[in-house]
Amino acid sequence: MADADTVVTRSDSGGVATITLDSPSNRNALSPTLTGQLRAHLAAVDGDPSVRSVVLTHTGGTFCAGADLSAAMASGLSPEEASAAGTEAMTAILRAIITSSKPVIAQIDGHVRAGGLGIVGACDIVVVGPSTTFALTEARLGLAPSMISLTLLPKMDSRAASRYFLTGEKFGPAEAQAMGLVTVAVDDADAVGQTVDGLTANIAKASPQGLRESKKVVNTLTAELFERLADQRRDESAALFASDEAREGMTAFLQRREPSWVSG
Repeated sequence: MADADTVVTRSDSGGVATITLDSPSNRNALSPTLTGQLRAHLAAVDGDPSVRSVVLTHTGGTFCAGADLSAAMASGLSPEEASAAGTEAMTAILRAIITSSKPVIAQIDGHVRAGGLGIVGACDIVVVGPSTTFALTEARLGLAPSMISLTLLPKMDSRAASRYFLTGEKFGPAEAQAMGLVTVAVDDADAVGQTVDGLTANIAKASPQGLRESKKVVNTLTAELFERLADQRRDESAALFASDEAREGMTAFLQRREPSWVSG
């Protein structure tokens, strides 16, 4: 049984390492604790020769709510320092998934918001159930999907990216599959795990070298974009988080009110 400080767990079976985001009390938001434990698990499975594939999943009704705004504002750090720490953690997580020698499959039946979509974009295969919803809410907070754009733009249809980056609208499994963000959307919640089991069974037939090199080929453009623009997007994100508009947007969100720029 995991202790109270454990918010990301790992279990292995038949060459499949399942990493579970297990902090439902804050909707699996990207707190320093969660990002630190997720980074550690991703590093461990990448170096484990017994692991052939990785399944990234969640407990509770939300896969990942994005940045933990309450933790960031209560950290005692300046906005610049909090942003830098959070962006560094997100950069490391996305890079770890993209460059991992193991295929990473997202198994989701719940809500995905903001930074959570960046993790989805980094995964090699994404299977979602009927309760899944997505939203890129950064613009409503005075922010932008800066860092996560590096994994989303290579996957999403450009017209869909423009719409959802700018409007913050929610969209569902069918739209996500149509735009290329999701690999398989199933109508039955019980079929999500069954679909993932079928995928991992097929992956197990491939050699470790074949998987590693095939993943490199598939991720060539994403990896090149990531390495070329990661520093620039990191700096942009830090500047936005430190801005007056972002402070107002995040405060309004936590206070459950409209920000000042929304007319009545």
